[in-house]
Order: sequence, then C-alpha cells, then structure tokens
Amino acid sequence: MKIKLIPEVTKVPFLQYRFITFGISAVLILLSAFMFFGPGLNKGIDFEGGIMIEAGFENAPDLGDMRSALGGLGLGQVSLQTFGAPDDILIRVQRQEGDSKAQMLAVEKVKVQLTADNGEGISYRRIEFVGPTVSAELVDTAILAVLVSVVAILIYIWLRFEWHYSVGAIGALVHDVILTIGMFAITGIEFNVASIAAILTIVGYSINDTVVVYDRIRENFRRYKKMEVRDLLDLSINETLSRTVMTSVTTLLALIALFIFGGEVIRGFATAMIFGVVVGTYSSIFVAAPILLQIGLTHHNEEEDGFKPSDDEAFDT
Repeated sequence: MKIKLIPEVTKVPFLQYRFITFGISAVLILLSAFMFFGPGLNKGIDFEGGIMIEAGFENAPDLGDMRSALGGLGLGQVSLQTFGAPDDILIRVQRQEGDSKAQMLAVEKVKVQLTADNGEGISYRRIEFVGPTVSAELVDTAILAVLVSVVAILIYIWLRFEWHYSVGAIGALVHDVILTIGMFAITGIEFNVASIAAILTIVGYSINDTVVVYDRIRENFRRYKKMEVRDLLDLSINETLSRTVMTSVTTLLALIALFIFGGEVIRGFATAMIFGVVVGTYSSIFVAAPILLQIGLTHHNEEEDGFKPSDDEAFDT
C-alpha cells in the first residue's frame, strides 16, 4: 500500500494567497533584520575569536556553580554547555587582551579553578584558541562563499531560463538566507563555520525545489498556450506539489534523526537545516512562482526568449 501525503491531483489556488504570504514573508524578514542588527548573532569562537576548552569530568558537574566560579576569574564572558554527555563540558572564554601568553594564562586559571572545585580527575580533550586575524578572515570567507553561490545560481538560472526566472529564484534564495540567519539571531544558537555550511546547503536545496517548479511552468507554457498565466502557475505548483512535499518530508526525517542522536557538535547544523528545508519548501511554492506573476511573465516573454510553443509537442505530467 502506497503512502500518499499529498493526493495525486490537487487544485489549491496558491496564487490567490500570494499577497498574504508575501506579507508574512515581509514581516519575518523585518523581524530577522531587527534581531540581526539589534541583539545580533551568538557568534562562535570561529568568528568571534577566543578560547575553547573541552573537559571531561568523573561526575556531571553543576553548571550553575561552575559558571559562577569561572565568571569570578575576571576573564570576561564565559559560557558553558554540555557536549554530548552530562560529564563532558564545553567551556568558551572570550579572547583576552594580549598575545598567546595571555591566552595560555587564562587557560591555566580555568584549569586551576576546575581542579579546586572538582578534584584532579579532569581530562582536557581539546583546547583551542582562535585569534582576531583568523576570525576576521573566516567572516570574510563566509560572506564571500554565500555571495559567490548566489551569483553562480543567478547566472545558471538566467542561462537555463530567462531573466524573470532569475529574479524569482534569487528572491526566493535571499528570502531563505535572511530567515535562516534571523532564526540564529532569534534563538541564540551559536553561529559558526558549520552554520555557514548549513546556509550553503539550504541554498542548494531551495534552488533545486525552485527549478523543479520552474521546469513544469515552462512545460505548461508549451502545452497550454491560451491559459491565463495565473492559472498556469497554480497548475504547475499543484502538479509538482507531491514531489516537493515528499522530498522535504524524507529529508526532514533524516535531519530530525541527526538532531536527536547526532550530539551537541552538530545540533546547531541540524537545527538550521530543519528550519531551512521548511522555509525552502515554503519559498518554492509561495515566493518563487508568485514573483513571476508580479514581474510580468507572460506567454509572449517565453516566445521572445526562443521558447516557442508547438502544437506537435506533448509532455508527460
């Protein structure tokens, strides 16, 4: 027996709700921008610079007491979190003024305090320091990676379709990237290099969904030469709806398992991907296709671009 989340034939008037969905997206984008420029991102050590210590304890310590003890050392901002197990603690200390000797002195202060509070049975599994130069380079590289990916996708869509589709695709991608960054700002999840990897993966996933819808739109422009553009876009979205939803659901199942069982190391990445898949699916239906109608895509545009209808051509739905 086949499981069907979406019926084979649907007739949902998606374009009828485009102004409502545009309004929802606009509100979310403004909220994301406010949180980004206001409280900002919880930047990890990759981008902010500082000291990261992973310590294993014989027994799970009290994080509240440990936070108070380390906070009294005068090292600035100190954050703690469990790292996969209750007795495995990840300690982050803000970058200290001075050279590497100042950073090592801060590490020694932390070690002394932990030993005084918890005894000698502590194993230090990882001690890392990221300086200001390296963190600044990582920020620049991350921004460049996202921009290059978006520009490359713009060129690809322009060559494969025409400029209307490029505008729609980039609009959907910018929508997804802004909302994902806003999610990080609102939730306070640490933003690090893995987060950039998640954003780039989301960009690829989103454009894949969008291209599937756009391909069906172009096929239907050939098939239904006299159909109103709004009705044609609705038809195309409905015809690809089952594929879009099933792909998203199967991807989410894997990501949810990764979130639950993957441990603290990749939980931020998994959270971003889950959010991105949901937003990417939403944008391919409610943003990418409706934008085509708003910027004036017509049968005439398709013919001008060399994609001329033919009565002899038939396509499978």
